[in-house]
Amino acid sequence: MRVNYARMLQERLDGVHGLAPPRLDALVRRFPEVHGELLARRTEGEYGFYHLPEASDTVAAIRRFSEGLGQAHEDVLVLGIGGSALGTRALLDAIRGRDWNQRSDEAREYFPRVTVLDNVDPAAIGAALQRLDPRRTLVNVISKSGNTAETLAQYLVVRAWLREALGDGASRHLVFTTDPESGALREMATTAGVASLEVPPAIGGRFSVLSPVGLLPLALAGIEIDELLGGAGEAVRRAESDDLRENPAALYAALMFAADTQLGARIQVLMPYCDGLREFTAWYCQLWAESLGKAHDRRGQLIHAGPTPLGAVGATDQHSLVQLFMEGPFDKVVAFVSVDDLGPDLPIPSDPSLPEAAAFLGGHTLGELLHTEYEATSAALAKAGRMNLTVRIRDLSARSLGELVMFFQIAVGYAGVWYGVNPFDQPGVEFGKRLTYAALGRPGYQGETATPRPEPVREGV
Repeated sequence: MRVNYARMLQERLDGVHGLAPPRLDALVRRFPEVHGELLARRTEGEYGFYHLPEASDTVAAIRRFSEGLGQAHEDVLVLGIGGSALGTRALLDAIRGRDWNQRSDEAREYFPRVTVLDNVDPAAIGAALQRLDPRRTLVNVISKSGNTAETLAQYLVVRAWLREALGDGASRHLVFTTDPESGALREMATTAGVASLEVPPAIGGRFSVLSPVGLLPLALAGIEIDELLGGAGEAVRRAESDDLRENPAALYAALMFAADTQLGARIQVLMPYCDGLREFTAWYCQLWAESLGKAHDRRGQLIHAGPTPLGAVGATDQHSLVQLFMEGPFDKVVAFVSVDDLGPDLPIPSDPSLPEAAAFLGGHTLGELLHTEYEATSAALAKAGRMNLTVRIRDLSARSLGELVMFFQIAVGYAGVWYGVNPFDQPGVEFGKRLTYAALGRPGYQGETATPRPEPVREGV
């Protein structure tokens, strides 16, 4: 994996916009201090996700489960929200393909289909339960705390669905992934004898896809999870340098921090040129927004900091969002993800009888066209003075995706130091949860009140 950042620099843009050499030099000089703080906080236990590539015992346990009980099912139903679902869906689509569930049993090599429910929309959940056969479905319920209201609600609905079909055998179709000691899921796993896996206490939800949270459903789909962790380990090794130019994740964080705080690029776009990474952009947006969007810094000072992440996909969004990126306000920076090997390519047939506007495409391939469009978009943005960089990965293998996930997790950890915020809490999210619990009558939350909703303005039609 490589980070190509030349088009972030003023000298490679229009000479006006972009990062001037003195600014980059200042980032390089400050970085040993930033790196030192991160190392100190790792020692104190804050950056627990760094240790995930070392979890060989976890990999062995998940493999035993997936090769045993897990393979007795035709479908896996994942219940979760946020960090308990986004990463799984992102990696499943990237590695197995977005059409995994539509393939025949033989094409899937008889690995199960995987359905991820990450909301409490009754239409979506009802449709899934109508489609699936409870007798052939394994349900993986995921909540780091074990108390997530949406996930518990999903579980109660699905538990009733299982019990109606299976009676006392319903528990054999369940596996919980949750805190090792506390929370409602842990309590129910203990009392009902439900199989369970542990989320390491030091791992927050949005950093958990390379823990049992993501590894179990991915292993059930036949993905080599040791390869995922091997790639993640490579990202960790490359992040050990205190030379900013030799530390890709730290460099990415520093450039994005400078673009936001020094150059006004408050909107930060992740734009892979690959359909398989569509869902990856949603995972990235949660990681970036929830980690860096903070009202207070670590000293308690009010700062209201944080860039706004935005997902886009090339070449699709060349015909929509790129118009804004090219000619709108200079408040954006685009991070492309380019994949060297997208898999088997498709040639574009030649037919000289066609009009010239179509005939010129003959003799090329779809992959060639996609890569050329990425290069052209990046160059066009640069000529218009728009900052952009490229994260380049080899392919969509488990190893490459494991490295990409860990790269961004490390990057947001560095960005937390640059911004001076705690990237591992989410107080704004927690306040909304408390108001929800109070409105639904959860014990202990009755004192919480929301701001009264104003009467809607009614206009004539």
